[in-house]
Amino acid sequence: MRIAVARESDPAEDRVAATPDTVKKLKSLGAELVIEPGAGVKSGIPDAEFTAAGASIAGDAVNNADVVLKVRRPNAIELASYKKGAIVIAIMDPYGNDTALKAMADAGVTAFAMELMPRITRAQSMDVLSSQANLAGYRAVIDASSEYGRALPMMMTAAGTVPAAKVFVMGVGVAGLQAIATARRLGAVVTATDVRPAVKEQVQSLGAKFIAVEDEEFKQAETAGGYAKEMSKEYQAKQAALVADHIKKQDIVITTALIPGRPAPRLVSRDMVASMRPGSVIVDLAVERGGNVEGARPGEVAAVDGVKIVGHLNVAGRLAATASALYAKNLLTFLDLMIDKSAKSLAVPWDDEIVKATVLTRDGAVVHPNFAPKSAA
Repeated sequence: MRIAVARESDPAEDRVAATPDTVKKLKSLGAELVIEPGAGVKSGIPDAEFTAAGASIAGDAVNNADVVLKVRRPNAIELASYKKGAIVIAIMDPYGNDTALKAMADAGVTAFAMELMPRITRAQSMDVLSSQANLAGYRAVIDASSEYGRALPMMMTAAGTVPAAKVFVMGVGVAGLQAIATARRLGAVVTATDVRPAVKEQVQSLGAKFIAVEDEEFKQAETAGGYAKEMSKEYQAKQAALVADHIKKQDIVITTALIPGRPAPRLVSRDMVASMRPGSVIVDLAVERGGNVEGARPGEVAAVDGVKIVGHLNVAGRLAATASALYAKNLLTFLDLMIDKSAKSLAVPWDDEIVKATVLTRDGAVVHPNFAPKSAA
């Protein structure tokens, strides 16, 4: 059972899919670990630390590997090096990328998308969306405070009193909750909004104030999987009016709203941006999916009417060492499902609900019902 850890081909990706700790644990399960040279350098893990943990370093690590671990989906050049039938586990970004999925199917690999992990108790330790979003929410506040030209906490000094910054978090999933907690720890006055009624109590438990139009539609605004539903135009208009009045009084706004498989909902209009005080900061964590904020530019800090709109990409990757440690543990727990402990070999339980929810391609075809060609489905 040969497991390869690939070096990421995207120069903007600093994370790695394994750590010395997960290498040791995979070896104890009977695996041979082979790492591509420099795979962990950007995450602060030199090759020597991997070899000390029992892995070998090889430029052809992925050749003949039974399992390839990555952070991002392999491209066509990478796939050419993988053997037919290899299991490839990564964050696959499958929505709207039919050509890339077909390329993996044509290459004959069995691809698993970690972001499709079902939201069930047994899969919590494998949930990469949560582990990475948690870090993104934290980093969003750090990035905002770096761009904001004032202190966040209230300070009482002999020279005068510094008022606490007002931080507004839009979208209270994992990233939003961590953003609230971080901003509160830094001493800001925090408010938050979401269309899901269940999060109100969570917001209040962190010491923030909940802002929302709490009508009948609001009470039904959550899917069985725990995601936000797309709201009616009427509700969106009412919520936008409430937000518009609130946002002009804020110093920092952090937006985190994403719906799987859909473009990011527009939460902050150009008029709302213009209503904010010069020097205010907005961090758009959804910029890679079109953005929640009008005027946000992917990979840039845009200045619009004196307001900074932060559009950093791969925000979790800006904490590469921590993000890699959590992601590698997600992969380790997932792989543990696929290994026969007594035989110390791969034994994928194809009927397991976690496996069925995450497998994208198998036996030369796209097999996931959400992404398979319509004729095949």
